[in-house]
Amino acid sequence: MLLPAFISPAASLTYKDKMGRTVTIKTPVRRAVLYETYELLPVTGTWSQVAGISRYAYDNDLLLALKPDLPRRIPAVGSAMDTNAETLLKLKPDVVLTWVVDPQVVRFLEQKGLPIIAVYPESIPELYDVMRMEGKLFGREKKVETAIARMEEIFSIIRSRSSSIPASRRKKALYLTGKPTKVNGRIGITQDLFTLMGLDNSGYEIKERSTEVSLERIISWNPNLIFIWGSARYSAADLMNNPQWRYIKAIRNRDVHKEPKWGTWSPRLAPIALWMAATAYPERFRDLDVNKTIDKFYHDVYGIPYVKVKQIER
Repeated sequence: MLLPAFISPAASLTYKDKMGRTVTIKTPVRRAVLYETYELLPVTGTWSQVAGISRYAYDNDLLLALKPDLPRRIPAVGSAMDTNAETLLKLKPDVVLTWVVDPQVVRFLEQKGLPIIAVYPESIPELYDVMRMEGKLFGREKKVETAIARMEEIFSIIRSRSSSIPASRRKKALYLTGKPTKVNGRIGITQDLFTLMGLDNSGYEIKERSTEVSLERIISWNPNLIFIWGSARYSAADLMNNPQWRYIKAIRNRDVHKEPKWGTWSPRLAPIALWMAATAYPERFRDLDVNKTIDKFYHDVYGIPYVKVKQIER
């Protein structure tokens, strides 16, 4: 018996997540809960297909620039660190996207029958993989590919200007996270960015994503340059005005910079990388209008001018 032409067979996505779990989801999803990757919403445009969102999304400058009424549109469902199975079950989501902050929570939610995908992109290719996965979930593959192409344009600009830096002239950079003594090691997107922009990671000997180290160890590394995670509760001035840090070259030269408070698991990784590269090697980007380049990126990817979310000056 023939099916009517307007009825198409259900599609599905099978994905191996960061915990090694193989998850199959019927697509396109109509009711998603996003604890992570919500900065992709402006790319996919699937606001009406999200049944719940992390409470942190309510403070996200990009989402609020596009949807000032976000708190009225999509209910907050806590965060990946304080999930509530009962709340999620009431929402009846097709998929829950979270991160691997607590694998036991992921397994608990899975046992409750919730379709859950855990992500933690630790390289640029892995970020692209997560973005493409979400594009398939929502049936927005072309929009995601366009965003990736715009990211690659910026990465190509950085690569073309940094690839010729000789090893002897590469700056030593350190990336600090939630605490001044918590550093990013060789595992993760930071290492990819440092390699891309011709920087040596002072924390490379750390075989972890991030870990706390002693100030004495940081002094022994003596980085030329320090970057601070955008959501950290301390500033560059806090370090530069702390006499205990005065022995570090980056402190003496006042080469300490706090990045914008943008998500790095989103297309905004590209403008962050451009800002970092131009900060590390200003002489190699002197002829490039960084703000204009970032503005074009925002127009192309999000359809808004950069001025709506501007956090950095060049």
